[in-house]
Amino acid sequence: MHEYSVVQALLEQIEKIAEENNATKVSKITTKIGIMSGIEAHLLELAFNTFKEKTICDGAEFIMNIQPIKVHCNECEKESELEKIHYCCPVCGSIDIKVIDGEEMYLMNLEME
Repeated sequence: MHEYSVVQALLEQIEKIAEENNATKVSKITTKIGIMSGIEAHLLELAFNTFKEKTICDGAEFIMNIQPIKVHCNECEKESELEKIHYCCPVCGSIDIKVIDGEEMYLMNLEME
């Protein structure tokens, strides 16, 4: 379960940001998780709740915004969100598409005290 290592890296990043901003507590963490990131949201939340204790994030609210796959079609020039993992333009049916969002995880926002 690689979500544990993802959470450990996330906590390290948060602690560094908090230190740079002279914060003593993080009260809210917002992330964006692409459905193609390979991260299972429920396992990430479980790992976060396991590892946050005794860190600057102890007691913090953990928000995960799940990002669907967003593609740009090179044929019809339209941007679309895909309902399912099917790499085909829902507008014109072309397979000449480029994925522009939904494959990564980002730390979007921190609320610190």
